[in-house]
Amino acid sequence: MRYGADTKLSASEVLDKAEKYFGPEGLGLEVTSRDDCCLSLAGGGGHVTVTVTEGEKTSLDVETQEWDYQVKKFLAEELK
Repeated sequence: MRYGADTKLSASEVLDKAEKYFGPEGLGLEVTSRDDCCLSLAGGGGHVTVTVTEGEKTSLDVETQEWDYQVKKFLAEELK
């Protein structure tokens, strides 16, 4: 499933928050790759990939399998 959102946070802030939320410190997914625009994590039989694009606002594209509830919660609570 794919989800999208916009935020006033910078791309690096979004990726840091996503890594903390979904990664080893949070839900326990393993970081499989990270660069300036993307973060990929896997675990629990699924994956989460966050892609960010900076502009007037930072746009997020989140692709997930098996982590839909957690992605929706992240988008609603962590991007303030």
